[in-house]
Amino acid sequence: MFSLELFIVSALKALAEVALMALLAQGLIGLMSGKAKENNFVYRLFQVVTAPIYKVVRAITPKLIADQHIGLAAFFVVFWLWIALIYAKGYVCHAQNLACIPN
Repeated sequence: MFSLELFIVSALKALAEVALMALLAQGLIGLMSGKAKENNFVYRLFQVVTAPIYKVVRAITPKLIADQHIGLAAFFVVFWLWIALIYAKGYVCHAQNLACIPN
């Protein structure tokens, strides 16, 4: 049985997982490469992937949060979005009496 709601929630959850992995990878590469991170090709590639996330988080956070902390704030915003999508997926499965496999 196909459920459009379950598909949408699962797709959004997958996008959140990709965003979390990109943010985590960018942070780890930034820590390992130190001041030379701007010359690192992989770090710059992750900057391109995570730039939309940073823009959204910068727009919703107060100006009190410094720009150097936006990465950490973005990680936690996407993490809590991912948690909410896990609960939404469970709700959709339960509401529609679907036999969803937890993943």
